Amino acid sequence: MTTMNRGMLVLAAVALLGLPVVAQADNKHVSEAVEHAKEAAAHGKQGHADALVKHAEGALKHAQAAGMKNPHLDEGIKHLNEAIEHGKAGHADVATQHAEGAVTHLSEVK
Repeated sequence: MTTMNRGMLVLAAVALLGLPVVAQADNKHVSEAVEHAKEAAAHGKQGHADALVKHAEGALKHAQAAGMKNPHLDEGIKHLNEAIEHGKAGHADVATQHAEGAVTHLSEVK
């Protein structure tokens, strides 16, 4: 097989596999968002509002990077924003409830 044919074969494979690769990247962002949201909730339960905010912000970045249209993703983002707002105000208990809500919704994203 010539170098040119190999190159064309690789380009064809990338073109055909491009959509699944993008979908997999979206799922990776959602998975990362869930993990950060779980960490946020865990820190919140310990009363660590500052650590909760750090992880909730990480979760929010990943959730927004997923770039999907999904009602659970939208609700998860709303909860993360609330968790950040309450965490910055030092309300670890309320922020924790929102972080847990984010986990619930982000876990449902398909």
